[in-house]
Amino acid sequence: MNKMKLGVNIDHVAVLREARQVNDPDILQALYVACENGADQITIHLREDRRHIQDSDVKNIMMFSKLPVNLECSINKEILNIVSELKPHRATLVPEKREEVTTEGGLDVFTYEDEIAYAIEQLHDSIIPVSLFVDPTIEAMEKSKELGAEMVELHTGLFANLFAMLNSSLPHSNHAVKELDFPRHQLSEKLEQAIEQIKLSSIHAKKLGLEVAAGHGLNYHNVHEMMKIEEIVELNIGQSIIARSVFTGLSEAIKEMKKLTTRCINLK
Repeated sequence: MNKMKLGVNIDHVAVLREARQVNDPDILQALYVACENGADQITIHLREDRRHIQDSDVKNIMMFSKLPVNLECSINKEILNIVSELKPHRATLVPEKREEVTTEGGLDVFTYEDEIAYAIEQLHDSIIPVSLFVDPTIEAMEKSKELGAEMVELHTGLFANLFAMLNSSLPHSNHAVKELDFPRHQLSEKLEQAIEQIKLSSIHAKKLGLEVAAGHGLNYHNVHEMMKIEEIVELNIGQSIIARSVFTGLSEAIKEMKKLTTRCINLK
């Protein structure tokens, strides 16, 4: 069996904690549960606005985690200085907007080319490998390689939204994606196109010598589509695992996802 690496993002445990501004649920307890139940790495995002993960959380997680820590961060200089000092196993550069609910798209590696190049150089000076969270396009793969990243994480948000609009009750809820309000046959076509774009980008990235991860909006219902793309070696999943844990407990939620992210070598 060839196992896909599963990065468990525990940000949403901190979201619950910060909602009441008490130390409950305990982020370190979530860390220990993830470490003991199948996670291959811990993923956290230190946002500029500190809306969930705090500086002290990162320090404690880095100190006590038995697993590699993938620290997501923006290209803000203050944040980069913190990351450089903490020295996580990997830094994943992501875009940020203060007003967004969650990361809405990939890092614009063209508009912010100089800033990203500087960020990668600083992180490399601290001996920290870098991944870029980018949209799944051939151009983004090539630019990521040019900028010096070792890895790319493909933003799967469009794929996830299309899948949900086609295969769930999302269109009938208050959270329907209005931009994707298409007839079912069009949604199906657009979903196939999104999957193909992720596949082609993954293949191209690997040819360039980049490791390939994927994440954003992945859940128990759609993750099987990512498992068909053998170039993807890692998935980072958070919200759906924490949401499932409300009903099953965090241990079982992680175990369920781990089962789904275990594949045969010849799976196509």
